[in-house]
Amino acid sequence: MTAKYATTCGVCSSRIQPGEEIARAGSSWGHVACADTVPASESPAKATPRAASRSRPARPDMPAADGALEVWTDGACSGNPGPGGWAWATRDGRQASGGESPTTNQRMEIRAALEAVRALDGPLVVVSDSTYVVNCFRDGWWKGWLARGWVTSAKKPVVSRDLWEPLITLVNERGNVSFRWVKGHSGDEMNDLVDQLAVEQSHAVA
Repeated sequence: MTAKYATTCGVCSSRIQPGEEIARAGSSWGHVACADTVPASESPAKATPRAASRSRPARPDMPAADGALEVWTDGACSGNPGPGGWAWATRDGRQASGGESPTTNQRMEIRAALEAVRALDGPLVVVSDSTYVVNCFRDGWWKGWLARGWVTSAKKPVVSRDLWEPLITLVNERGNVSFRWVKGHSGDEMNDLVDQLAVEQSHAVA
């Protein structure tokens, strides 16, 4: 099915343009690749397509380790696929960003989290506006992926396994990394910063 109107993907949070291929992602709509990755039992919040990726997850935040450092992450993409960027930053001024093309918003969100966990030692709280990234760990989607040999419950390969696998491995090995959702473009200065950095990188590689 193709989108008749512009909307927001219920999984990766990026824009869906009229004419793009879309599919059901649980109770919302998303890009075909996103919908294939998240079957109904692993969908984000039960919400309308416009609100699904922006509403607060129903379950409470993951518990954070004592003294955990907060790191904000974000991904951006112009088109899906298209030129994209990722970024992470902490309040004490540490930050990194990069870009690639072609890519997708979903991949850049995962890449941002992966780069942050790789770069920062000690207890960590990854703060992301991607429900897809946060829910994977908070709701334990990765456990099903591993148990089924990296396929979803819909028996389709997990998209972006090359990024998910090292991220999930690192988080499990460390045991001191948690994830917290933040609403994008809601006035959170650190979320705004990493969004800006990611967008700049997507323009740089365009």
